[in-house]
Amino acid sequence: MRFKTIVKNNMDLFSSLEEENNNIRKTKLGNTSIEYVQASGILTEAKGFMGAYDYTLNPYSGCSFGCNYCYAAFFSRSTDDKDNWGNWLRVKENALQLLMKKRKKPLIDKTIYMSSVTDPYQPIEKDLELTRSILKELIEYHKVRLVIQTRSPLATRDIDLFKQFEVIQVNMTVTTDSEAVRKAFEPHCPSNKVRLKAIQEITDVGVHTCITMTPLLPVENAKEFTKELLATGVKKFIVQPFHQDKGKFIAGTGADALEQIKKMQWTDNKYNEVVEEFKNQLPWLGEGKNGFAPI
Repeated sequence: MRFKTIVKNNMDLFSSLEEENNNIRKTKLGNTSIEYVQASGILTEAKGFMGAYDYTLNPYSGCSFGCNYCYAAFFSRSTDDKDNWGNWLRVKENALQLLMKKRKKPLIDKTIYMSSVTDPYQPIEKDLELTRSILKELIEYHKVRLVIQTRSPLATRDIDLFKQFEVIQVNMTVTTDSEAVRKAFEPHCPSNKVRLKAIQEITDVGVHTCITMTPLLPVENAKEFTKELLATGVKKFIVQPFHQDKGKFIAGTGADALEQIKKMQWTDNKYNEVVEEFKNQLPWLGEGKNGFAPI
């Protein structure tokens, strides 16, 4: 019995040390399990869809927003991560330190897309300020051309930093004019109106902005939606279709979301009609990969 106790204690100690060595701490925020991890790197050479950029930068992996169509889920490291997309988030708590190592060879005129497989303004970012610390580092020690991609109004917190970049663009994802559709596809995301208000606030201070309707989900009223988009003062827009019949999107899309597609009779023809309205009214409209070209 004593031997078993010693073994058990040693195993418990080993497990504790292993977790400490990996520097993984776990917490929970709402329905999202959060792990704090040590990343091996923070700048990733851009490839594929983002291949026109020099680097992608993701302060987090996973996403609390958990949109049920998100392509990023399919880049998850395990089946469990993919199946539980939206319920887990990993904080790269050494992200700033990794970027600081680049001070000896500053990033001059490099194009960076933040973020490609997560949102840099996760709900926990409000307390952690990890993205904010990275922005400060980029401003003080580097001269990059930065594009920020988010769907969170928390981005307005960093307007003071955005204004200090020589070249920056803040992209806000707004995928529909319908709250019913938004709730079906993006149940954990801020409302459409809140996002539009946030990007208007950023635009109003002179920061370059863009609204990304990627993918464009079912739209209730194309003309009114276009007026709402124009009212933000944003001059640049990007659109791409939701692949409802094939590919990665459909595999993770919930029943409620697919029901909304049927209810609103969202077809390729409907998509094309809405895009045509955008082309006629919006100042600039990019489509797909070309729309995301670096600034």
